[in-house]
Amino acid sequence: MTTAAEQHPVSPSVPSPSPRTEQLSRLLDPEQVVVFDGAMGTMLYNRGVFINQCYDELVLRSPDLVRAVHAEYVKAGAEVVETNTFGANRLKLAQYGLDTQVTQINRKAAELAREAAGEHRLVAGAVGPLGVRLEPYGPTSREEARGIFAEQMRALLEGGADCFVLETFGDLEELQQAVLAAREVQATVPIIAQATIGPDLRTAYGATPEDVARVLERWGVDIIGLNCSVGPQTILEAIERMAAVTDCKLSAQPNAGMPRDVGGRSMYMASPEYMATYARHLVQAGAKVVGGCCGTTPEHIKAMVEGIRPLAPRSRVSVGATREMLAAGQSAQGREPVPLAERSRLGAKLAAGAFVTSVEIVPPRGIDTVKLEQDAAMLAAAGVDAINVPDGPRAQSRMGAIATSLIIERHGIEAVTHYACRDRNLLGMLSDLLGAGALGLRNMLLITGDPPKMGPYPDATAVFDIDAIGLTNLVAKLNRGLDPGRNPIGEPTRFVIGVGVNPVAIDPEHELRRFHWKVEAGAEYAITQPVFDPAQLEAFVASIDDVRIPIIAGIWPLVSARNAEFLANEVPGVTVPQEVLDRMRRANEKSKEHAVAEGIAIAREALERVRGVVQGVQVSAPFGKAELALQVFG
Repeated sequence: MTTAAEQHPVSPSVPSPSPRTEQLSRLLDPEQVVVFDGAMGTMLYNRGVFINQCYDELVLRSPDLVRAVHAEYVKAGAEVVETNTFGANRLKLAQYGLDTQVTQINRKAAELAREAAGEHRLVAGAVGPLGVRLEPYGPTSREEARGIFAEQMRALLEGGADCFVLETFGDLEELQQAVLAAREVQATVPIIAQATIGPDLRTAYGATPEDVARVLERWGVDIIGLNCSVGPQTILEAIERMAAVTDCKLSAQPNAGMPRDVGGRSMYMASPEYMATYARHLVQAGAKVVGGCCGTTPEHIKAMVEGIRPLAPRSRVSVGATREMLAAGQSAQGREPVPLAERSRLGAKLAAGAFVTSVEIVPPRGIDTVKLEQDAAMLAAAGVDAINVPDGPRAQSRMGAIATSLIIERHGIEAVTHYACRDRNLLGMLSDLLGAGALGLRNMLLITGDPPKMGPYPDATAVFDIDAIGLTNLVAKLNRGLDPGRNPIGEPTRFVIGVGVNPVAIDPEHELRRFHWKVEAGAEYAITQPVFDPAQLEAFVASIDDVRIPIIAGIWPLVSARNAEFLANEVPGVTVPQEVLDRMRRANEKSKEHAVAEGIAIAREALERVRGVVQGVQVSAPFGKAELALQVFG
């Protein structure tokens, strides 16, 4: 069985790339989001290391302490670990009488980081400024500075560093010498170069974020960005300005807010939740490498990882290559999938171009299935084509979607089983899917899943071995009789492969790219998030003519003004127009009954308008009231 990171199709004659090689590819991929660790100095200070000591020397004096900090960040979910060498250059070490130990300190620092990171995470050799002015304003020549940087970098590579992170530079002239040194030491080593700015969005020498972006792009740096000095809000504004002038991959590692004096100690006040919120904003603004600087801890990084995982799965399968190889017959054991029309009744209607109807019913919280079965029988009698079964929506604990689907199908109506990546590793997903196929479930909706932070168990661990794209690729393989390692499983599964899509996503370009990848991976239909503005759905459908698969529109009958406001403000991916909010408020002022009737009327209007644009609708049952969903059909 291959791991999630090893699903790229490889010819038997070509050795598989190492995990570190694949992680380096992810780091350099402009679309992949990668999470760095947080502060080292903050953690050492919190453990009682006084600031009058050389923190860089601790790799020799207290290696277990440094290794333990790295390990905490790895456990928190960091994908890249920075070495404890920010000040480990000859000039700064000379202040402690350690200038003869440059090589020893940097090599050992990289070795400690490598021990903690293992082979599935990267080690970034951290290189900071020299602490002196360069000519013509200071005594250090450019050539001398370049040589000092190179000395440190060679030792970092010897210790096992995979890339360099040049960080907290206020002088772009000095940063250029560090970049040149890195290229001299080893031309192919990836370079992340980060300047630091103040609250005025300028470096100490007056460069703007746009200046930083343009200059670093001209120097051929692999990833450009900002770190330290200020909190996430200022960094976000600067990243937005940088993204407007460069196509380079961007990085952002802000402090945990601005430090405050608390009882004589400098404390960083930004909470993990606050940093997680801004991590999402940074990713949406264009930063694909995120992490933390001063004041950030493993708790901050853990919250950031959880916060951005739905936006940034750890691996994306190269689905296009997979389909090309299959089409070319390079997989001798793969079979042609069973025709869509033969897999299920829903599949037959989709294949025939018929309009399909479905109702979404959330699984029960406990083991009592009486109401679930009554609703299933009622919807079957009403002629609804299928019942959609969410899988832990909003990270809540409910009966499993597979078990719920099997109970529903006892009543003569098909289920559409939602299946989320959040809760299971790759092996668990494969086991579940094989079992579902053997038990006769056919219609699947493959989703990444809401992070646990959204639900009542925020400390629960999310898995996200792969995302919805990788899961779609996995199910498409099963339909060809292959497991993720391209090994035969015997009789192929017969899943009808559905995916989710959001026509009103905050970042429409990103959503379109992901939708294209899902179709490449094997998606055969898509269900949208609840749509309250049909015009937005019409515009989205018009934008996907090149990858047209059947689209099923999500429709949610509102039951109150509060319900509408909750969806508008607290449910990710849902947009409720002001006109709809106003209609629900006016109805609510009359009575609860008027509000329910108005919500159903709005849903009916949406259904009628989109009927000619999509190939079906999924009507949600608000608060579990399936009878309200039926009223939408008229």
